[in-house]
Amino acid sequence: MATAEMTTHELIAKHRPTLDQALEAIRTRAYWSPHPEHPKAYGENGSLDAAAGKAAFDALLGNRLDLGQAGTDDWVGGEVSPYGIELGVEYPHADIDVLLPAMKAGQRAWRDAGAEMRAVVCLEILKRISDRTHEFAHAVMHTSGQAFMMAFQAGGPHAQDRGLEAVAYAYVEQVRTPDTAEWTKPQGKRDPLALTKQFTPVPRGIALVIGCNTFPTWNGYPGLFASLATGNAVLVKPHPRAVLPLALTVQVARQVLAEAGFDPNLMALAAERPGEGIAKTLATRPEIRIIDYTGSTTFGDWLEANARQAQVYTEKAGVNTVIVHSTDDYKGMLSNLAFSLSLYSGQMCTTPQNLLIPRDGIRTEQGPKTYDEVVADLARSVDGLLGDDARANALLGAIVNPDVKARLEAAAGLGEVALASREIGNPEFPGAVVRTPVMVKLDGAKPDDEAAYMSECFGPVSFAVAIDSAADAVELLRRTVREKGAMTVGAYTTDEEVEQAIQEVCLEEAAQLSLNLTGGVYVNQTAAFSDFHGSGGNPAANSALCDGAFVANRFRVVEVRREA
Repeated sequence: MATAEMTTHELIAKHRPTLDQALEAIRTRAYWSPHPEHPKAYGENGSLDAAAGKAAFDALLGNRLDLGQAGTDDWVGGEVSPYGIELGVEYPHADIDVLLPAMKAGQRAWRDAGAEMRAVVCLEILKRISDRTHEFAHAVMHTSGQAFMMAFQAGGPHAQDRGLEAVAYAYVEQVRTPDTAEWTKPQGKRDPLALTKQFTPVPRGIALVIGCNTFPTWNGYPGLFASLATGNAVLVKPHPRAVLPLALTVQVARQVLAEAGFDPNLMALAAERPGEGIAKTLATRPEIRIIDYTGSTTFGDWLEANARQAQVYTEKAGVNTVIVHSTDDYKGMLSNLAFSLSLYSGQMCTTPQNLLIPRDGIRTEQGPKTYDEVVADLARSVDGLLGDDARANALLGAIVNPDVKARLEAAAGLGEVALASREIGNPEFPGAVVRTPVMVKLDGAKPDDEAAYMSECFGPVSFAVAIDSAADAVELLRRTVREKGAMTVGAYTTDEEVEQAIQEVCLEEAAQLSLNLTGGVYVNQTAAFSDFHGSGGNPAANSALCDGAFVANRFRVVEVRREA
């Protein structure tokens, strides 16, 4: 007992300052991060430097990752890197009828530990993951196809920031109600009524995190840490092609939980055999009371309709739109858009797809530009950005799966190709499939073209849609967000009335808007503690990363009253 108490005090002393800073950051929405973005920042105070992180990753390949969790009945694997490497890592396959009861067994002690203790345990997990950022970066790179620097930053510090952000929101919501209250009601000449009231945040049950292929940690950590911090056990079901980053996360979490005196089975992995498809089975189990999912609209809709026993948080597909109306920095606009269209081969839920451009052209500080000129100049900007193969590989990464490649190839047949996709070789990884973006001209007035631009085409595909007027662009934006959803909206305009019209649509349809970005911030990037990822108010997602609504319904407050 003394050891557990000492561990409690040590954890609180170590991590309470970071928690307080996170609470201040979500209050002010100012820039803050405790997780360094630069690879050279690692290598001291127990963190792995570049060489040690690569060696740790290499040591995982071809080996079995034994998590020591309950109910293991087999070993499964089969991940192949989008860069052409067979990972050969084997993971425990669980007998769910054994694992789920084992996960529930530790929840009472975890519940009784209180919000602060749960928060600092989560922060210790994040700290140990941060120390292994170089190792995790390779794991993310070789399961998602992200280029190394993006895997390092988005899969490392940015994902860790999102996890910490969720812990901070979870803590705020749990301590909103005091632990105890003395209640006294005067009764005139009679003795007052007096009660002692106790309030306890109680978890819903076991939370299921269904991981995605493209951003296993960035999209997985918010729900994972929101559920754990609010007292729930967490079962992680990774995407079959992106198991390793989340398996390592579970491994770290189990170690920290055990060292802090809690049952390590509060966190477990559900890896699956090829073609087993266990997500539907798990999602409808009565023990599963929370589900976090990132992926296709089809399965997200199925979860919302069928996992009736669970609180379901989904991030699904959307059709992201940029209105190009006018600009006072034409070169900056083109450069910013080119980067947004190219980053990670467009394999981000925030990448722009539809560029709505007036068919009569736009106003710029260089004079008027026709629709054809804008499209051609943007195509040249992308070509210039990706003209050097080494730079292109560093930005594009690899195509994550054959479906993305098929959509890219089919897009060229949808209209006039303004920017053709080309194949790029990767000398370090000859097996990587690397393609530059394709841009296709479409006409917003033609019904045949509408079927293309009103559907999500996930990957390095964009449509330059000719629109009759700014008003038509605004109305098409409204219809797109309302019917298809959008994770992001962008706009370029120097006209105050047009800007107000676009902003009003985004407020009414609950879409996150970026205006006139011409520098080093891009529409497809969001910063934890400050930006909201998704809104939960349009069909692209039913929740936002991260706000109070994302965490508050993962627990309930139960009251016990006693006469004083």
